[in-house]
Amino acid sequence: MQLKTGTRLGSSVCNAEVMVISASDGDINLTCGGAPMAAAGSGGEKSAIDPDHQGGVQIGKRYVTADATMELLCVKPGEGSLAIDGTPLALKDAKKLPKTD
Repeated sequence: MQLKTGTRLGSSVCNAEVMVISASDGDINLTCGGAPMAAAGSGGEKSAIDPDHQGGVQIGKRYVTADATMELLCVKPGEGSLAIDGTPLALKDAKKLPKTD
């Protein structure tokens, strides 16, 4: 699937929804809970979460690939974990603020 900045995607196995903050060019196989993600609000029957992909996503947190070419913002929490081509996305660390004395 081709992803563009601002696209909202929903999980087909849990309530998770994410917004694309930045994406690389080309086809991307984005999954949540082991199942492909679709356009948010597309509805449909929820299937079962893959037990190997039950890490969960937290609202307001950003998830990135190891090379930082893809960044997603969680806008609705869920029980499934995010992955691209089977590689889990990592929670992005917050930047430290400069120390003021």
